[in-house]
Amino acid sequence: MSFTNPGFDPKTIAQLKAELKESGIPFKIIPDEDNSEEYVNFYFIGNYEGKEVIYDTALYTLRLHHASEVYELAEHEAAKKFPNFKSINYEEDENGNMKPLTPEEEEIGWFITELIMEMEEEETVKVQEFLDIDTHHDYGIGLDVSLNVEEIDEKVIAKFIQEFNDDTLSLDETLYSFMTEDEDFEDED
Repeated sequence: MSFTNPGFDPKTIAQLKAELKESGIPFKIIPDEDNSEEYVNFYFIGNYEGKEVIYDTALYTLRLHHASEVYELAEHEAAKKFPNFKSINYEEDENGNMKPLTPEEEEIGWFITELIMEMEEEETVKVQEFLDIDTHHDYGIGLDVSLNVEEIDEKVIAKFIQEFNDDTLSLDETLYSFMTEDEDFEDED
C-alpha cells in the first residue's frame, strides 16, 4: 500500500519509533534555524482516528505568539501609511557589517517600533493558549500550539505530548498581553 503522506506510513512510523526508543525521549526535534528557547519544531507519535500517526508540531510560547501578532498588526498599519512599504530586510555587506537602511526604511522602522510600543502599552493585542490541527499537512498531521510557559524545553515538550496523547490537555482560555523585555532597562527603576 502506497501512502501519499509519509507521516501515516507504518514503516515511517516504525522508523521514528525506533529512533525515539534509542534516544529515550518521546519526540524528535527537527533541525531548524528558527528553533529557540521560545519555539521548537518536533515530531512525535500519537493516534488519529484510531491509527498511529506522526505529528509535526510547532510549539511556542504565548509571549512569542503575542509578539508575532503585534508585529504583524504594526506592519499592516505601516503598509497603510507608506505606499511603497515592503518588509525591512537587514542585509550585510561583504565584510559582514549591516548595510545602512534607506531614509524611508529608517522612517518605517521607527513607525513600526512606536506602534509596537503603543500597542503593548495599551494592551491592544491579547492572545490565549491554542492548538490548531492541520489534517491536510504534507507530513503526518500538523500541530500549531502556543502555551503560556517561559520557555520551550524538553520537560515542556514531554508534558505536552503526554497530555495530548492522554487527551488531558487543558488550554488556558485567559487572554494575555505582554510587554517587550528590554534587558538594558530591567535593572533601572
